[in-house]
Amino acid sequence: MGPSLMTGLPWLVPVLCAITLAAIGFSAHGARRWAAQVEALNRSLDAARTVVKRGMTLRAYCPSTELPGLPAPVQRYFTLVLKEGQALVATAAIEMVGTFDMAATTKTPRPFTSRRFTSRQRVETARPGFLWDARISMAPCVVMRVIDSYIQGSGRLRASVWGLFTVAKVQGTGEIARGEFMRFAAEAAWYPTALLPSQGVQWEAVDAHSANATIDDGPLAVTLLFGFDDTGLISTVRAQARGCMVGSRMVMMPWECRLSNYEVCNGMTVPMRGEAAWIGPHGRKPYFQGTVTSLAHEFRI
Repeated sequence: MGPSLMTGLPWLVPVLCAITLAAIGFSAHGARRWAAQVEALNRSLDAARTVVKRGMTLRAYCPSTELPGLPAPVQRYFTLVLKEGQALVATAAIEMVGTFDMAATTKTPRPFTSRRFTSRQRVETARPGFLWDARISMAPCVVMRVIDSYIQGSGRLRASVWGLFTVAKVQGTGEIARGEFMRFAAEAAWYPTALLPSQGVQWEAVDAHSANATIDDGPLAVTLLFGFDDTGLISTVRAQARGCMVGSRMVMMPWECRLSNYEVCNGMTVPMRGEAAWIGPHGRKPYFQGTVTSLAHEFRI
């Protein structure tokens, strides 16, 4: 056995080298193509800044005009996370590290690529929109690139090996748009002025620790249940039904986000950790767990 293995090694080394070089070449070519797609989507996201929406004339948070009539837990939340005079968020740039499971039925989460461990996300609040761009390590030298976005009323989810070989792609204005818009609303704790009544959000009391929020983008409107912890901060955001890609099919399932580890950033108290999960027949299935490594805001001036 030993001599046979040694005899085969000279042939194995060049084969492995060739495979590695091919993977590097695929990765570099795919990165260039992917960057071009991301740039095109960024331009579309930038165009959303020109949209005039109710409340756009406001530039700063004023408790005396925003808080009256809101459910008690919502009033308490804004009092905790915003100071009077806080400028309204126009854009947010969020970088995260964590684990992401691309399939709701997969048992083991996959880490972000070991080289960067980051995803990058841009958010626009004038017209609700975001672009999430991630690199996910699937195996040595094999990188999955993922785009998740809601831009100008259209949702998009695309996953591609090296940015070249598409393994999942869905986009449009139907349930995919609704689901992505739900994500924008659920993540608004990172840009909390977007949840103010002056920005078009309608709050409805549920109980002492929760309230429904309805947010619209033209003809599309979504309602999510926000849960508040004992300190008054948002701890959970839930949707009764959100589109989940299971293979090539979209299945409607309950969906939940959990937010924690709040810190002060640019004068606002925001979460530094987030988790998203599908809630299926066999219980709660987390598929995303992330920690914020960088959070930057631009404000309306």
